[in-house]
Amino acid sequence: MTNTPPIALADVRDAAARIDGIAHRTPVLRSRTLNELVGAEVFLKCENFQRGGAFKFRGAYNAVSRLSPEQLAKGVAAYSSGNHAQAVALAARELGSTAVILMPEDTPRSKRDATAGYGAEIVTYDRYTGDRVAIGEAMAADRGLTLIPPYEHPHIIAGQGTAALELIEEAGDLDALVTPVGGGGLIAGSATAAKGLVRGIQVFGVEPEAGDDTKRSLDAGRRVTIAVPRTIADGQAAETPGELTFSVNQRLVDDIALVTDDQIRDAMRLAFERLKIVVEPSGATALAAVLAGRAGRGHARIGLVISGGNIDVRRFAEVCAS
Repeated sequence: MTNTPPIALADVRDAAARIDGIAHRTPVLRSRTLNELVGAEVFLKCENFQRGGAFKFRGAYNAVSRLSPEQLAKGVAAYSSGNHAQAVALAARELGSTAVILMPEDTPRSKRDATAGYGAEIVTYDRYTGDRVAIGEAMAADRGLTLIPPYEHPHIIAGQGTAALELIEEAGDLDALVTPVGGGGLIAGSATAAKGLVRGIQVFGVEPEAGDDTKRSLDAGRRVTIAVPRTIADGQAAETPGELTFSVNQRLVDDIALVTDDQIRDAMRLAFERLKIVVEPSGATALAAVLAGRAGRGHARIGLVISGGNIDVRRFAEVCAS
């Protein structure tokens, strides 16, 4: 692990300038009902309204837009369970390039269809037996494509941090920031932005109980690998934190909270019924943790990231009815 941080607040600001006018500046919602339930002022950064339906477009565009004309002409590749796939496919299309995306066979149909709809070629693999990094790297090398990883890249991390940058610019100083954690890019970028902007802010990550690789890693002081988690939060089904993201999160993240699938369902229902927004399971984990008192407890002003809303009506009904 390097002692030099892979990104700084200046990199997040640079990413914000690059994506300005291309990525959406998503709304920050508030709810009196939610404030009463939590006992604090809560500010929700709604990345379910982002292009591609999730925060991932921020980092993907920041990374792909920096490629050379020759690289763009050859095309890009990515591996993803869905949201990064859509983001890279959309970024490639916006920049006149092409994309080949490696996706798990059990990716929700809506995410797969959306990725194809942005013009990407899709290649599938079995997430429980295949190594997506090895398969993705080999695929990119064989085809001469530039691989855009989902979180292990400074430009990806900096791009994701623009969500927290915008949140704090709109909501003002916060006491706590809560974000979902998968590979760690969103929280690494967000923590960099938040702690660079607000003195004393605490940053909390949230993982599904079945996918607690980052919590285990932070507790152990080293990256820990777990079995591929089985959880409704498919976007957080990581086996181990990224090396770059862990180097940031080990310095800047104050704690990781865990939530059950039932708590995630409760958060999705509340978001739909009371906030009138549709949130996918991975996008709801930060809200789930705040509602359950597992993150942000005791803080007066809490910002949280609703990281995505890519879920079709059938899957939403199935998850929420369980």
